[in-house]
Amino acid sequence: MKLRIKIIGTIALFSVFTTGTAVAQVGKPFIHDPSTIMECDGRYYTFGTGGGGLISDDGWTWNGGAVRPGGGAAPDVVKIGDRYLIAYGATGGGLGGGHNGRILTMWNKTLDPKSPDFKYSEPVVVTSSDGIEDNDAIDPGLLLDPTDGRLWLSYGTYFGFIRLVELDPATGKHIEGNKPKNIAIDCEATDLMYQDGWYYLLGTHGTCCDGPNSTYNIIVGRSRKVTGPYLDNMGRDMLKGGGKMVLAAGGRVTGPGHFGRMIIGEGVQKMSCHYEADLDQSGRSVLGIRPLLWKNGWPVAGDNFKEGTYEIESERRGYALELGVDFVRMPGGMRFFNRNNDEPVKPVASQELSDVIKTWPAGNIGVRMGDYLFRPHQKWTITPVPDAGGYPGGPYYKIVIAGTDRALAATAEAEVITVQTFTGAPEQLWRIDQFTDGTYRIMPKVVPGSNEKLALVSSGDSTPTLSTYDANSDNSKWNFKDH
Repeated sequence: MKLRIKIIGTIALFSVFTTGTAVAQVGKPFIHDPSTIMECDGRYYTFGTGGGGLISDDGWTWNGGAVRPGGGAAPDVVKIGDRYLIAYGATGGGLGGGHNGRILTMWNKTLDPKSPDFKYSEPVVVTSSDGIEDNDAIDPGLLLDPTDGRLWLSYGTYFGFIRLVELDPATGKHIEGNKPKNIAIDCEATDLMYQDGWYYLLGTHGTCCDGPNSTYNIIVGRSRKVTGPYLDNMGRDMLKGGGKMVLAAGGRVTGPGHFGRMIIGEGVQKMSCHYEADLDQSGRSVLGIRPLLWKNGWPVAGDNFKEGTYEIESERRGYALELGVDFVRMPGGMRFFNRNNDEPVKPVASQELSDVIKTWPAGNIGVRMGDYLFRPHQKWTITPVPDAGGYPGGPYYKIVIAGTDRALAATAEAEVITVQTFTGAPEQLWRIDQFTDGTYRIMPKVVPGSNEKLALVSSGDSTPTLSTYDANSDNSKWNFKDH
């Protein structure tokens, strides 16, 4: 964070659900310069500028309560073994009018401030800037390299270069003799990640700290080596101002910055950031979590799921999820080749719910897969359920046949049915995560009588069921089509 304009805000309560996409979390998700989100003993934590941070029981509802001493700005966190290493910047960033900054690290066994094991080690300085050199030691980003276990720290702002230095993963200290290396310019709040043989440098570009006028956006370059060079999709070096866009302003939020990645499970990744201003929350800086997709070897910010009425299409063959009821033919009969081409042309009305609902049985009805014909038994309305909790980046949803209260539900036999009336029971609540390829995973909150985490899958072209998901199989993947 490079401080440019002082902001004085007022606290405003958050309206939980609005039409369209919820881009920020619920609760009081107010934070600036959030660290990478960490899970610790079943809860989620992120730390921000000034000390403290946010805690969530489920990754969707966030409130204050995280504890980080030392003040300073723009912390980051990484888990190494059974401990957490926290890095943060002290001074620098134009704070107090100068760029003589310091990056410090400290350890904790837990992030839970109520745990008896909660105790931070004494912070140590791992790198610094003197206010004159072409670097400002602030905005640290940590990477524990999954290929060799080495620990790296990127840091810096627009005041000079972004630099990279190696730390000792056992102590969190600067490795003696390791000299910082310049890897980028024209950005700040960098973070590093590794994916499929590439190292990615995420930077925050633009201006911060100006509310709805902030121009922050997130850019990226990649390299086969952690030390660079980091090039964008056009081959431009980030040392010369290159960078491919990952996320910019959109909807009612502006100024995304301070990227972090969460790996939720096989094939499911999320990115965190702050939005400099959420116009639906008094222009406050808020935590955002959204899908992280990969396209042609580049990270792309996905969109959080939007409520609406959809065809739910299986990636396996392209068949649609539908209610297991008798097919009701539309009027008009068979058409052959001898029809009079001079007869008047007029629209044919689509089949409506009122045309068929009386043919459906009462009680539970099964589901199946079939050719999509935009019929009432194939249209599903998906909406978030208030006060039902959530998961990182999303609330739980109900999935009902459009125009009815007939709801999709999991059974104790690990099958899927529809019940006549949505009651809010946990087996009627659904989690929707986007895979990194853009398709979706659909999971019930619970399977009655089971602790297994199962997903909706196509066990055959026409047979939906619940099973362990496989991110490499089209059986586990779904699309939502808004016709």
